[in-house]
Amino acid sequence: MQKKINILNKKAKFQYEILDKYTAGIVLSGTEIKSIRNSQASIAESFCEFNERGELFVINMNIQEYAYGNYYNHRPKAERKLLLNKKELKKMLKEVNTSGLTIIPLRLFLNEKGFAKLDIALAKGKKLYDKRETMKDRDNKRDLDRIKKSFN
Repeated sequence: MQKKINILNKKAKFQYEILDKYTAGIVLSGTEIKSIRNSQASIAESFCEFNERGELFVINMNIQEYAYGNYYNHRPKAERKLLLNKKELKKMLKEVNTSGLTIIPLRLFLNEKGFAKLDIALAKGKKLYDKRETMKDRDNKRDLDRIKKSFN
């Protein structure tokens, strides 16, 4: 039985308005999958970017070096290619170029076959007043939950 790996980008839903979600595979090399299985990865400050050939890469994703690796260990902040269908890539590239959206990773996980997958989203940055509104909604929900709990 394998351990459930679910690494989240907690700031993403606060800083961005999520418009469309996709699940992409990741091209990993060497000991990167072993570090991910040990939950030694972070996607908090990462983003996705297209290169000149139309391929999608995740930038600034941190996968710590494997503790038992030798000099064949991977680089922690290397660019990693994402695997999607051509239709999805073309659609995302068009959206990014025309409407100025960004692509951010939301969740890094292992599927049932043991492959590393990345949930990514087309997102639009929130303004400061939108973030304040999100904080107000979250506080109101917390207060309502407290009141409901006190009546039960």
